[in-house]
Amino acid sequence: MANFFAHPMAGLIFPFAMALAASMDLFTMTIPNRLSLALTAAYFALALAFGVPMASIVSNVSCGFAVLALAFGLFAMGWVGGGDAKLAAATALWLGWANLLQYGLLVSLVGGAITVGFIVLRRAPLPASLGKTPWIARLHDAKAGIPYGIALAIGGMLIYPQSQIFSSAF
Repeated sequence: MANFFAHPMAGLIFPFAMALAASMDLFTMTIPNRLSLALTAAYFALALAFGVPMASIVSNVSCGFAVLALAFGLFAMGWVGGGDAKLAAATALWLGWANLLQYGLLVSLVGGAITVGFIVLRRAPLPASLGKTPWIARLHDAKAGIPYGIALAIGGMLIYPQSQIFSSAF
């Protein structure tokens, strides 16, 4: 019975969480802790529902902790936000060591493209009608950060079909 509900959840939870994280980062420049925590809890629930071996779960947990340590180093240097660091760690938990290099490469490429796009757009004057919308004005501000959660989410969604959870479900 657990797998009856788990299969659709494996196809919905991770993509939904990634889309929500990307949109929240775009509109608010914030990725809430509860989203990363829910994503982490959902991983454990699905891993257990699909009978993922404990050794694989422990391996993925070590991957998540390694990414968390690295991402908090980047946070300490002011290169990424705290929400980005926690989302990257939760995503690494789902993807595991086997997919981490590909994930990192995709996130770097997508994040670089997004960053260049923002730099270019921020050099152009913002039309007055768009400047009245707070989230657009914030995104246009050259002193504001880059919503890197978008790159983390896109990279995660592109690699997710290669993950053990996805493979177990489908």
